[in-house]
Amino acid sequence: MSASGSTAKLDTKPILKMDPWLEPYLPGIEKRWDLFAKWKGTIDSTEGGYEKFSRGYERFGLHVYDDGSISYREWAPNAVKANLVGDFNDWNRSSHQMERDQYGVWSITIPPKAPGVPAIPHDSKLKASLSSAPHLLSISMIVPSLGRIERIPAWIKRVTQDLSVSPAYDARFWNPPQDQKYTFKNQRPKKLGCLRIYEAHVGISTPELRVGTYKEFTNNILPRIHKLGYNAIQLMAIMEHAYYASFGYQINSFFAASSRYGTPEELKELIDTAHGLGITVLLDVVHSHASKNVLDGLNSFDGTDHQYFHEGGKGRHELWDSRLFNYGHHEVLRFLLSNLRFWMEEYQFDGYRFDGVTSMMYVHHGIGTGFSGGYNEYFGDNVDLEGVVYLMIANDMLHTLYPDTISIAEDVSGMPLLCVPVPLGGVGFDYRLSMAIPDMWIKLLKEKKDEEWDMGNIIHTLTNRRWKEKSIAYAESHDQALVGDKTLAFWLMDKEMYTNMSDLTEMTPIISRGLALHKMIRLLVHSLGGEGYLNFEGNEFGHPEWLDFPREGNGNSFQYARRQWNVVDDELLRYKYLNNFDAAIQHLEEKYHWLEADPGYVSLKHEGDKVVVFERAGLLFIFNFHATNSFTDYRVGIEVPGDYKIVLSSDDKKYGGWDRVDLSTTFVTTALEWNNRKNFLQVYIPSRVALVLALTSTI
Repeated sequence: MSASGSTAKLDTKPILKMDPWLEPYLPGIEKRWDLFAKWKGTIDSTEGGYEKFSRGYERFGLHVYDDGSISYREWAPNAVKANLVGDFNDWNRSSHQMERDQYGVWSITIPPKAPGVPAIPHDSKLKASLSSAPHLLSISMIVPSLGRIERIPAWIKRVTQDLSVSPAYDARFWNPPQDQKYTFKNQRPKKLGCLRIYEAHVGISTPELRVGTYKEFTNNILPRIHKLGYNAIQLMAIMEHAYYASFGYQINSFFAASSRYGTPEELKELIDTAHGLGITVLLDVVHSHASKNVLDGLNSFDGTDHQYFHEGGKGRHELWDSRLFNYGHHEVLRFLLSNLRFWMEEYQFDGYRFDGVTSMMYVHHGIGTGFSGGYNEYFGDNVDLEGVVYLMIANDMLHTLYPDTISIAEDVSGMPLLCVPVPLGGVGFDYRLSMAIPDMWIKLLKEKKDEEWDMGNIIHTLTNRRWKEKSIAYAESHDQALVGDKTLAFWLMDKEMYTNMSDLTEMTPIISRGLALHKMIRLLVHSLGGEGYLNFEGNEFGHPEWLDFPREGNGNSFQYARRQWNVVDDELLRYKYLNNFDAAIQHLEEKYHWLEADPGYVSLKHEGDKVVVFERAGLLFIFNFHATNSFTDYRVGIEVPGDYKIVLSSDDKKYGGWDRVDLSTTFVTTALEWNNRKNFLQVYIPSRVALVLALTSTI
């Protein structure tokens, strides 16, 4: 990585205080810090720091001025000639010639058609045939060896797709009249200490057999999320992607909000409305790779293999069939950092979930590689220093400019210091996703009988996280919902979900078990698994079936690319019980804040009884996973003495339980040590039931 500038020395004492075992690896940590410091120094000395460097979107791309003139600027160092073309100039490839500077940046200023009237109309549409030009607006370039090529502007803010004409996207000039521009009304919510995330995809958020819209999400889904008690949403598939079935992970236009769901102004309204409900909005950002599309993507933008990406095999992801960024290039850094700044400023997002972080941090991209947890795996030759340092720069920039921002890493490797602030030598994320937890549950449900569940292994997986590095726990996400896998509800109840989810039908053993374990698993993960919690939309009520986007292999069907809200809204169906319990968990956490408390203290994990007991945030959690045994006067240890009452029972009738627990009972502690706790109390804990107890003084 080439950089010049600051060489500030890293103070390693805080690192060793956090983790003394990192001492042999300090040279590797210091090396990446030095590279970060050099890049930061370069940005400070040549670009005026993060503040100016990350505003590239205000300089590049298309911009309208008060007098109606329009400027357009594009980085294309391999081009020898460039023109801006579109229906505004009848696709004339010589009338609007651009000028090049010493850095390979091409620019042009187009005078107004009349005072205050831009020469390019808002949302310009194609008038010429496709043989004339492939885009509504494009940059036409002459490049060595290829001759004339045409591309969608890299910084374009609006692109649309008409599949009846071509799968390639068309660029549009988005410049709505002042009275049609959305004006934000609400302040961003303050930074959350307890992060309860609702992961959502706008397109599938309708029960109808089509793509859902921003407007529908705003009007129909945000109220659901708010009522459930989630305080954050994580929006998937917002950055424009050519292939709908890619789930939004093959980006072709990084500054364009997906037009499948509506207009940029409607997305702004969605985010502003969420803010008005006190909901933080996170963007699922994809900087780990890019679509390999040429006509409507960044690939071969100026005719070369290596403009935004590494050339050759290093610039290609063999499993994702996509291009990999060159994080060591000055202009690529400008593009990516400006992209992060753009979504924060233009749309008022509050933070990011960074996709594919493992791929970014290792030269093997995680392909065919397992991680044992050995520290040599994190600081040796397998580490892609350019990728790691880019993430350090990105997080440092975000937290410098937006102190209340939230950044989450999707990383399966367990990289140490990933969620430690950059000034302390970390990569700078606020949270990492605990990706081992959902894998564990699927493995258990697929391979083990209930009586074979290992309580010790379950608790180890839930609590095995780096001290003082925060994690987002989840029982399942969109990955487990995709075709080829099953949701937890489907693993538990399978075909009986089609026949026995009505209160008018028999409560079969399979449905009873499924409802009970679905509730227990989600409460256990929520309360013990991390410092944040995530749920994928629909899973809160055990959404039936799987998720499969329209594609050639399924006849382009929307049958499984939707959310069937009707089943949870139907008072005769049992999905409402799971939904009610999920809401109860969220609201209980809102009251007691266990996600921002220290990790839970597990006092019991009994293999024979299948009972787990732990305390967190002053609450006592008791889980009985035994398939048949209920326990009367079961003794459990607790540290704080006093009178306790049940504040949540998964056996409550309103949650689809059997109402075997008396919620009016007061439990009085006895001052005798039990399971390394100073006191104990005794409870009735039925089979497949979870209880949460609180001091009566806190209720």
